[in-house]
Amino acid sequence: MKIPKDDLIGVLAQFNPWWRGEPVADLPAWRRAAFRELHAWVAAPPAPRAVLVSGARQVGKTTLMLQSIAELIAGGVPPANILYATFDHPLFKLAGIEAVLEAWRAREPALPGPEFLFLDEGQFIRDWGTWVKHQVDFFRHRRIAFTGSALPLLEAGQESGVGRWHTIKLTTLSFYEYLQLKRIPHSEIPPLRSLRETFAWPQDAFYRVAEMAAPLVGHFHDYLVRGGFPQIAQVESVTQAQRLLREDVIDKVLKRDMTVLFGVRRVLDLEHTFLYLCMHDGGLLDVPNLCKNLEVKRPTALKYIDLLESTHLVYKLPPHGYGKDILRARYKVYLADAALAPAALLKGKGLIDDPVALGVATETAVFKHLFARYYARDVRFTYWRDKKNREVDLVADMGGKLVPFEVKYRAQHAGAAELQGLLEFMRERKAERGYAVTKSLGDFGPLAGHGGVMRIPAPLLCYWMGQGELDEPIEA
Repeated sequence: MKIPKDDLIGVLAQFNPWWRGEPVADLPAWRRAAFRELHAWVAAPPAPRAVLVSGARQVGKTTLMLQSIAELIAGGVPPANILYATFDHPLFKLAGIEAVLEAWRAREPALPGPEFLFLDEGQFIRDWGTWVKHQVDFFRHRRIAFTGSALPLLEAGQESGVGRWHTIKLTTLSFYEYLQLKRIPHSEIPPLRSLRETFAWPQDAFYRVAEMAAPLVGHFHDYLVRGGFPQIAQVESVTQAQRLLREDVIDKVLKRDMTVLFGVRRVLDLEHTFLYLCMHDGGLLDVPNLCKNLEVKRPTALKYIDLLESTHLVYKLPPHGYGKDILRARYKVYLADAALAPAALLKGKGLIDDPVALGVATETAVFKHLFARYYARDVRFTYWRDKKNREVDLVADMGGKLVPFEVKYRAQHAGAAELQGLLEFMRERKAERGYAVTKSLGDFGPLAGHGGVMRIPAPLLCYWMGQGELDEPIEA
């Protein structure tokens, strides 16, 4: 649709205050761990590619881009060569990307050096995959970063996108980032480059670190209830935070994105499917039960779950193994953030007083932390269950090297009797090391009689996994 150029220029000027020599208002000084990766790809790309920041609504994608813009300007890039535009805006959406670029250059003539394009909500750009491919192939002087909270064309455009863009998957805040954002002191806890280091610790080190971590346990529970969405996490009232989470994240995805981007008409059925997953967070997906309870057909239910994954509200975890048994096995489904379930189900802080729900929320948080830390290393995550129903919650496959994690977030200490699944998996698959994620800070250290198993309290594991400045893998 033809939009007057002056109208586009007027809106662009509001989004790009640096053209007038003004800084971005209210830009936080604190940066997420993903900032370094994004800025490296924008400022000095390792390869001629665009960069896609993919993540749920309200996880901080826009702030990340604006911080990168501020860094570029501080480094001497001419402000006129930097464009920010959000295609969530109706005028930009109607006008199209080329009209926006023309308006930019009518307002700010190009200066020597690369051009930097920061495009928010890229899924609203018509044929965005084809457009990005064309830009990368023929406009090498342009550095393009774009975000997406729902990516309906990502799978369809993967073939054309190979080698054209680098994807950064931005999850909700880690526990480490949450502490930083809330300015909660935590510097006494020693950094850890690899979980494997703990196997060489003397016994008194476990006591010392547990004592240092004691003040963080309450904050960890608060983190599980409030969630890792940066702006919402800073709201003082838990009730208000959960209301905002429902309105600004869940409702907008279910009632707006799903309709606009995917053409979903039966929004109520989709909402019921999501609520069902909230009630079975971290559990095996029982599709017949879901269909029976919600009165939807199997193809419809599976389609809804795939759409929820595309909009970054859930993760699907396949079973570990090979062959026909795996084809017949069920997926596990995790919510993208532990706080989504209590917010959607109106539980308030009741999660903390429910041992079962707290254990489920912790398992969800553990999975998110491991996924966020290692997805870029081509680590494949699965779960394991044998014919005797012994199981392991998470198995990280690092190029054939298996590292199992079992979450036992309960009052009693995790001994060999409680960890039969973990021990059996390690015996069967010859895994050298495994980790039991525990609740009590006193339940910290090697498992007696099983030197390859390390028990690590959940707040500490999530704390260490969230240290984005550390680059070592789980197993060095």
